[in-house]
Amino acid sequence: MTSTAHITWARADARRIHRQHLDEPADAAPAAVAAAMLGVHAQILSAAELSLALRTASATRADVRAALWEERSLVKTHGPRGTVHLLAAEDLPLWTGALSALPAGRGGQPEGVRLSEAQTDEIVAAIGDALTGAELTTDELTEAIVARTGPWAGERVMEAFQDKWPRWRQATMTAAHRGVLCYGANRGRRVTYTNPGVRPLAGPEALAALLDRYLSAYGPATPQHFATWLAAPAGWAKDLFAGAAEAGRIEELVFEDGPAWVVAGDTEFPAEPARGVRLLPYFDSFAVTSQPRARLFPGATSTRALAGGQAGNYPVLLVDGEVAGVWHQRRRGGRVTVTVEPLKPLDPGRLHELERQAARVGEVLESRAELVVGRVEVGPHA
Repeated sequence: MTSTAHITWARADARRIHRQHLDEPADAAPAAVAAAMLGVHAQILSAAELSLALRTASATRADVRAALWEERSLVKTHGPRGTVHLLAAEDLPLWTGALSALPAGRGGQPEGVRLSEAQTDEIVAAIGDALTGAELTTDELTEAIVARTGPWAGERVMEAFQDKWPRWRQATMTAAHRGVLCYGANRGRRVTYTNPGVRPLAGPEALAALLDRYLSAYGPATPQHFATWLAAPAGWAKDLFAGAAEAGRIEELVFEDGPAWVVAGDTEFPAEPARGVRLLPYFDSFAVTSQPRARLFPGATSTRALAGGQAGNYPVLLVDGEVAGVWHQRRRGGRVTVTVEPLKPLDPGRLHELERQAARVGEVLESRAELVVGRVEVGPHA
């Protein structure tokens, strides 16, 4: 390792790869890996299981499920950008403190449907009370909220998936970010919610800690990168960085051709670029969060592996720290076919690494894997 004030993409990428456990799988529990990843996108839970387990030396999807539903060392809840994530349970005070302190937007609902601030507070209090010591389905929670607030909260006025949802569901993410709602185990095919019973850290303390975690995992980074990751206003992020720099908590480096920041003193970067072949599933945190995106998805991969400029809609093949293709897995009984489409031919050594990666995917899925190198016919995830 060497220290310098001018960091190239290759060196920043190699450090991120290392800190994401993508160069060497971690001998650690799923929750510890989730903490290092700054959360695991879990809109598709099976993809989250792969993201976590592939970063460990030997975990399977069963180990991730045990951590989530039995040990409760993982929590499924609304994380950055409001999307569903798996977060380390011990980090939940930090996450809820930081996310509940983000600038509040106007909301996307029209006048007459949109909740007022007072109504939101009333619903969140009702949710927290109803879910304490309970796991309720959406319908059961609706009844409990209406009983505590009045019929207005249950009016089906929200347009959603060619249906209408009850008004209170606008406050779901807010309730999660305030620490009174997370997902419980499914009851058959029905989702349940529960109260994790967490006390959020104070906003300024939590935001400072989250910024440090982010820069440790993805630095050097700019305020715009941080704002994009959180879906927060760019001006607010710029002010947060400025305050942290003034306090001496972060320091500026030259990253590529412009200024970017790292945690103060955290200026060591690998001298060599990343090496190796990895398969990353849908919405893997490294593919979604690492910036600048044009460097991670170079050339033809920006067309093939991004959907409308967005990362995560395709599982991706990572070669030497950059996206180099897409892949898909299809399970039948005790077998899984892993089809990989490299955008450039792989030499025999890389093909051997790819075979090992496909085999590891099979281990995680508790199946026997078959690798096929060829065209992926499946389109992006909607």
